[in-house]
Amino acid sequence: MLFSISLVAENIFQAGGMPITNSLFTTWIGIIIVSCIVFFGCRKLKIKPRGLQSVLEELYLFFENLCESVLGDKKTARKAVPFIATIFIFVFSANIFEIIPGVGSIGFFETVADGRKLIPLFRPGSSDLNFTIALAIISVIATQIVGLKTLGLGYLKKFFNFSNPLQFFVGLLELVSEFAKIISFSFRLFGNIFAGEVLLAVFLMLIPYLVPVPFYGLELFVSVVQAFVFAMLTLVFMKVAMVPHSGEAH
Repeated sequence: MLFSISLVAENIFQAGGMPITNSLFTTWIGIIIVSCIVFFGCRKLKIKPRGLQSVLEELYLFFENLCESVLGDKKTARKAVPFIATIFIFVFSANIFEIIPGVGSIGFFETVADGRKLIPLFRPGSSDLNFTIALAIISVIATQIVGLKTLGLGYLKKFFNFSNPLQFFVGLLELVSEFAKIISFSFRLFGNIFAGEVLLAVFLMLIPYLVPVPFYGLELFVSVVQAFVFAMLTLVFMKVAMVPHSGEAH
């Protein structure tokens, strides 16, 4: 069994002159699957939910209660639920592909300088740093929008405070910390999923039968945890952005 381990996502075809990588292609598949699940689960809504509708409603209620516990207000929580739940589902759908058989091993060979290289058709989106950086940027921008919408232009005083030299320096640190969140978000998710992908590939090549099974369970757990951590940190940072700078200092 052959696997491809590469830090960079490989191009598999082009669409309208734009190169499509295996990680992007797999992410699209995940989006289609999730969209179909939601469509069929909500197609015929019933007062007493059953089956897939019941699962989707329980998932929504879980995130609604989570948002309310963090934000402290039900009205605000209901506004945050769609974004936070979407982040979790999107990241999880990207993560889960690492444990699906054939991902990383089904593909085609390409001739390179030192021989032939396997180009897999499928690769977990989260194992591509471009994916995680883009998602981190979206999360941080959404946090700033929440802060501006809640506090108005006064939110900017958190970063640009000219009242005294100390506050100005603290503001610069706050500004740097916002950019640091992008690095922290992206590399945490990328590192965990890529490491899991490598771990599974190594065990499947060395001991391809029963021994890797517990690691599949471990990676499933990691996929859920990393998706939840990403969504939870976004929610917490939104809560922090909603607090006036003076109140935060107090």
